[in-house]
Amino acid sequence: MFAKSRVINRQYFGKDIQNFMEIPNLIDIQLSSYESFLQKEKLDNNEPLENKGLQEVFTSTFPIVSPDGNMSLEYEFYQLEEDNIKFSELECKQKGLTYSVPLKARINLNFKDSGAILQKDIYMGDIPLMTDRGTFVINGAERVVVSQIHRSPGVIFNHEKGVYSSRIIPYHGSWLEFEIDQKKELIYAKIDRKKKVLGTIFLRALGYSTREEIIRCFYKTENVKVDPKNKDSLVDRVLASAVKIKDENGEEKVLFRAGEKLHPHEVDDLITQNVKEICVILFDARKRKGDKEEFNPSLDSQIIINCFEREDMKYTKEGAFNEEPTLEDALSAVFTVLKPGEPMAAEVAKNELEGMFFNIRHYDLGRVGRYKLNKKFENYSDPVDTLTLVKSDIINTMRHLIKVYIGNELLDDIDHLGNRRIRSVG
Repeated sequence: MFAKSRVINRQYFGKDIQNFMEIPNLIDIQLSSYESFLQKEKLDNNEPLENKGLQEVFTSTFPIVSPDGNMSLEYEFYQLEEDNIKFSELECKQKGLTYSVPLKARINLNFKDSGAILQKDIYMGDIPLMTDRGTFVINGAERVVVSQIHRSPGVIFNHEKGVYSSRIIPYHGSWLEFEIDQKKELIYAKIDRKKKVLGTIFLRALGYSTREEIIRCFYKTENVKVDPKNKDSLVDRVLASAVKIKDENGEEKVLFRAGEKLHPHEVDDLITQNVKEICVILFDARKRKGDKEEFNPSLDSQIIINCFEREDMKYTKEGAFNEEPTLEDALSAVFTVLKPGEPMAAEVAKNELEGMFFNIRHYDLGRVGRYKLNKKFENYSDPVDTLTLVKSDIINTMRHLIKVYIGNELLDDIDHLGNRRIRSVG
């Protein structure tokens, strides 16, 4: 005896989604991404290719120049030989093969001395083709490349284990990090997570040779008159430029260096030496009337000045530096950390450091990374096509990190989806 089944009447109160919204093409991301990579439609229509995807791979690799500079391999274009596809999509499934198309690139071998050019279409291999369903046929099986969420290139400001830090993350290349020592209030630089180098030493290795140059990257300055009447107002001010006087022989000598704090007896020396005016740092983060740099106010922090004092304490004691670290001294300090035990000539070290961050062959922020850097620092003067770092990016990163430390800017949330990007098949 079976129990009688009861029919349950269900009432649908929802709206049919097709009545008010058209269902999108759910595989369009896969199809458009791979089309952007191959640019197949433009190849079929003989249109010029954009510098992205496979085209960007070739243009970033070539030209390849011989060590003596006499010969070079130059890339001209690539082509997909669809007429030479051996098997159809269905046949590949049946025979356990990969559905692909031959890829050829036209390469020129140039001889600089003779001017001769050898041209040849080189077979680079077979590249898989995507089906209309957004899939690939690999060894007879239909496969799908799943989109992934990656950490986005750009700059991140973080606070972890009591350390304020920033990381410039490229699409490919060396990671550049900065961190602040809270106890001593010093800023350090780290390359590829190696040992840290004093921030001002790293800037000197990049070509900022004097204290005055470094100070003007971080602070606003003002000229003040030296007068016995305003003596008290000069105490504890920090010099933005060196104070120079002439000795008995008429030769110029430095009385006080940039970055030095004026104490009462030093103010007396200025008055005694008949110094009329000095340039001092304006420690004020507020935007003043008439300021043109709306996003670049002065820092209300002495971290950079503390780094100058640390230079004096460390390097003068070791006898490595005299008054200020030179470019050679700074490069030596950086590469002692990067490549310990490998002595390197100053010119070679300079070229290697510049190539590490300013050469597209070794460093690439990607368009996403460049956009995020420009947006973070409200600096749209660097075009989106500038895919390497520029020196202003490094200065802005250090400035912003110090602002985060003193509470003028906010930290970033690493797990926020705004700091992630979707890496699709193309």
